[in-house]
Parts: sequence; C-alpha cells; structure tokens
Amino acid sequence: MSQSRPTTAPRLSPKTVGLLAAVVTVTIWTAFIVIARASADPARGGVLNPFDIVYARILGASLILLPWGWFLSQRDRLRRADGMPGFGNAGSSLLGLSPLPLRTTLQVGVFGGLLYAMLAYNGFVFAPAAHASVLMPGSLPLWTALLAIVVLGERISATRALGLVLIVGGDLLVGGASLLHALDGSGIWRGDVLFIASSMVWSTYSVLVRRLALDAVRATIAITALAFVVYVPVYSLLLLLHWVPGKVWVAPLGDVAFQMFFQGVGSVVISGIAFTKMIQHFGPVRSTMITALVPGLSAIAAALVLGESLSWNVLAGLTLVTAGIVFGVRKAMPVAPKTGAACAVSTGPRA
Repeated sequence: MSQSRPTTAPRLSPKTVGLLAAVVTVTIWTAFIVIARASADPARGGVLNPFDIVYARILGASLILLPWGWFLSQRDRLRRADGMPGFGNAGSSLLGLSPLPLRTTLQVGVFGGLLYAMLAYNGFVFAPAAHASVLMPGSLPLWTALLAIVVLGERISATRALGLVLIVGGDLLVGGASLLHALDGSGIWRGDVLFIASSMVWSTYSVLVRRLALDAVRATIAITALAFVVYVPVYSLLLLLHWVPGKVWVAPLGDVAFQMFFQGVGSVVISGIAFTKMIQHFGPVRSTMITALVPGLSAIAAALVLGESLSWNVLAGLTLVTAGIVFGVRKAMPVAPKTGAACAVSTGPRA
C-alpha cells in the first residue's frame, strides 16, 4: 500500500501578493482621508487635535510593532552569533526596537513616520477631504516619478508619461474647482501646502524603500520605532507641562482607542506593510499610479459620509485616473543600474 505524500499549504504567487497589497492599500488610504478629516476638523467637534491623533497613531502601532521588532532583533543577534546569514547582519538599533541599522532607521523613519503624520493630520484642520484627495495621493505619481528618475535612474516611457498626464488631469478635475479658491482668505491654502508637503515626504519614503531594498515588515517597524522614541516622550513632556493644548490624556477612552486602532493598526501596520509590499512588486512609480485610484474613491466617500459635494467633475476625474492607470502600470524602459542601485532598479518582488 503506497503512502500518500504530505500535502503543503498553497503559496500565493508574487503577483497575487502584489495585487492584494494594492487593494488593501487603496482601501485603507481612502478611509484614512475621510476619517482623518472627520477627526481633525474642529468644526465637526472632534475631541483630539492633530498632534493628539499622531500620538494615538504611534501608540497603537507600537503595541504591535515594537514587540515584533524586538523579537526580530534578538533573533538576528542569535543568528549572527551562530554565523548564520540572513537579515540583521548589519545590526539593529534603538535598543533593539528597530530591526534595521540606525542610519537606515533614521532615513525611512523621518520621512515615513514623523514628518508624514504631522504634516497630513494638520492639513485636515484647514482643508477638506477633496483637497487631500488631490494633493496627497493624487500628486504622489508626480513626486515619485521625479525622485525615481534622480535616485533610481529610471526613465519614463511614453506610455507611462501619458498615464501621468491622465492621472494629473483626473486629479485636477476631482478637486480643481475647490482649489481655485485656495487663496480666498479662508485659510484653506495652509492645508493645501501641508498636503503637498506630506505627499512629497511620503514619495521620498517610498523611493528610499525601493532604493535600499527594504523588507516590508522591517521598514514599517523601523519608522514606528523612531516615532515612538522621539515623538512620544517629547509630546508626553509637553502635555505634562501644559505647554500644548492636547487632550489625549483626558479624552474619552473610546475616541482614543478608535484612533489607536484605525490610525495605528490600520493606517500604519496593515497599510504600511501592504504599501511596502506593493512597492517591492510593482516599483515606486507603478505603485503610486495604482494609489491614484484613491482621489476619486475618497471624494465619493467624502460625499456620502461627510456631505461634501459630488459633481460631474468627480466622475470625469475618476474616469481619467482609471485610464491613466492602464498606461501607468506598464513597465518602465530598462536601464543599466547605477552603482549601488541594482536592487532598486529591478521590478521583481523582494523577500
């Protein structure tokens, strides 16, 4: 009687992982814009200010990622002691909370963790979700394409350039009407500037991830570890001394817990890993082309949830964005990698 071979669980293909990561990223980013506007807008009676939300975001993510980072750092240390290869040969940092070296942790942590969160949440105080839709995920393809040309040595093909043009046109149609009044004295321009800045720093993070060929989990842990050791102690001290008008320590527990769960676990842990996985499979330019779906989707969600206007230009913009993605997901023209950037140029998946 022949023995049956043990069955193994099926493994998802790299393409399937990349597509799933894209779906998760787009969904959470869409919800992020609507929830962040509803939470940070003083006119909607939110209890927490933007810096409180950043504080809750970091704490929520840290509950999961810091123990994970310490475990990875200790495992890497034991492997190095045994002479085994693998991640961690370059060392960990921040007392083992980050499984990446200090230099790398600082590079990705400043852009992907500290700056992005503080700029984005403060932008929602001044400008509506439609502005965020256009100026944050909507402008990512532009900034990332420019950075990828300079840092990664990529060249933009004619079809991808057409995709960029269509995406930009669609983004402008979605929020262009309201942007015409950005300097009317209402203060909305402040939010617009903050949204543009947050888009630029996130694009920088995405290109750095590709340039350094970082693992998705380790990169996300690293940016959280840096934010935890820098932002949490400083903001806690400012709250203790009553030098800032924060209410995160006295706000209803349900409000704080919700922000910790969605902004921390959802937007950082789940979305952060999914976004980095998407970069590893599609590359930074193609990834931000995919996230160009977010402006149209978030504008529709804002209309349904927040009561913001939904007009013909939103539907027309979403159509242009979708057409732009069809062209944008095509592979870039192959180029010879620059010295030290071989891993960054490759569009294949990373382990």
